[in-house]
Amino acid sequence: MHVKDVVANRFVEICKERNIKTNELANLSGVTPSTVYSMLNENRRDVSVITIKKLCDGLDITLGEFFSAPEFDALEQEIK
Repeated sequence: MHVKDVVANRFVEICKERNIKTNELANLSGVTPSTVYSMLNENRRDVSVITIKKLCDGLDITLGEFFSAPEFDALEQEIK
């Protein structure tokens, strides 16, 4: 699994836990809904750190809290 996929899955997981829909996440975070949908699109390979930070701000969590999930520790090395 790629880093971007784990990031998207983590946001989906947090939103499910909090009963937040995609549009609501966008509104809470001050980004457009298309930005969130684009990040969740499995064909899109990149997501910016700034977007991740804004989404975390909207969820009232720190980047450290966001990235402290075991899925991130299990990622394979990108450089081979």
